[in-house]
Amino acid sequence: MAQSQNTKVDYNCKATSLQGLSTYGDVLVGDRAFEFYNEKNPQDYIQIPWDEVDHVSASVVFGKRVTRFAIFTRESGHFTFSTRDNKATLRAVREYVGAERMVRSASFIEVVGAGLARIGHVLASPFKR
Repeated sequence: MAQSQNTKVDYNCKATSLQGLSTYGDVLVGDRAFEFYNEKNPQDYIQIPWDEVDHVSASVVFGKRVTRFAIFTRESGHFTFSTRDNKATLRAVREYVGAERMVRSASFIEVVGAGLARIGHVLASPFKR
């Protein structure tokens, strides 16, 4: 069984870890770390200390609905989660990460538009002098 890094838990809810295959469990937002514990396998857990978090990116649909969020760390890459109430989870995370490191991820249309713009620049570059 994993030992929690938190001494106080501010928020707890059911969640899904979207690393490879989906894993169901519980998210704990506490005073020292963001933690995810698998409900079926206690040895399968993710603990991210607050000082290791670089930024948090939220996927927003229709301007207000948060479908999932990703926590980007300084060394270990990123971890993607979806909880039953993503807004409440992100509000609890904001207390420890800070609002300046909470960002909105690019939408599908923005990603496609940036890709098309990049293709246009690449195709036009041989003709420029």
